[in-house]
Amino acid sequence: MNTAPLASCTGSVTLVGAGPGDPDLLTLKAVKAIASASVILVDDLVNDAVLAHAQANARIIHVGKRGGCASTPQAFIEKLMVQQAQAGERVVRLKGGDPFIFGRGGEEVEHLRAAGVAVQVVNGITSGLAAVTSLNVPLTHRDHAHGVVFVTGHAKPGDAGTDWAALAHCAHQARLTLVIYMGVSSAAGIEQGLLKGLPADTPLAIVQHATLPQQRHASGTLGTLCQTLSAHGLGSPSIIVVGDVLKGLAAAALDAPTRNEPAPWPAAA
Repeated sequence: MNTAPLASCTGSVTLVGAGPGDPDLLTLKAVKAIASASVILVDDLVNDAVLAHAQANARIIHVGKRGGCASTPQAFIEKLMVQQAQAGERVVRLKGGDPFIFGRGGEEVEHLRAAGVAVQVVNGITSGLAAVTSLNVPLTHRDHAHGVVFVTGHAKPGDAGTDWAALAHCAHQARLTLVIYMGVSSAAGIEQGLLKGLPADTPLAIVQHATLPQQRHASGTLGTLCQTLSAHGLGSPSIIVVGDVLKGLAAAALDAPTRNEPAPWPAAA
């Protein structure tokens, strides 16, 4: 393992969260990092409009990573970041959502530090939050949910994955909202497992392409998860939300058409 001191590396790496898709949801800090980068490694789900903030002479490298599709190996990406930083480049690793929420940012930080590369992280709005917000639905509510769990439906090869039955019992007892990433391909197992601890009539929403103009969504119940996906033709990337926060007034938002247009700002005085 390379344990060279940071001073031996003149470049740096910044892991930047590009948000859920809508380029207007970038943070100011993310925009500044992108604008100062000489090399940008871009994930597959990052909106191309985000790159409008890059320097004209910045080197853009697409390193696609999407569940169920051919992806750039993680080891190659980590090696490339180290090489570019050691060559003196200001590297931005641009990720959809947030680097530290199912973005493998923790693995990359560990690898970069071990190689003696200075690394920073800029948070982005995660799609699990943006998906429900686009429907005007909260993740927590004093009357309906005392907490929220972000969980992946995509297990690491060789890993048994989430114990959905145990999670369902916990969610039912503690009144938690479940936000499931990358769960479309394993929806049948998720539905079957969650039904062991949650009522079949627990409200459910599915949001595809959250915050983008092509966003689509559907509502249903936990017992109709697979049926709802099929009936509405929803696929990846989608966020699956399960919980009582989807009851009551929130249900009206689910039936309203999605409009991902910027809100008008007040006219200048």
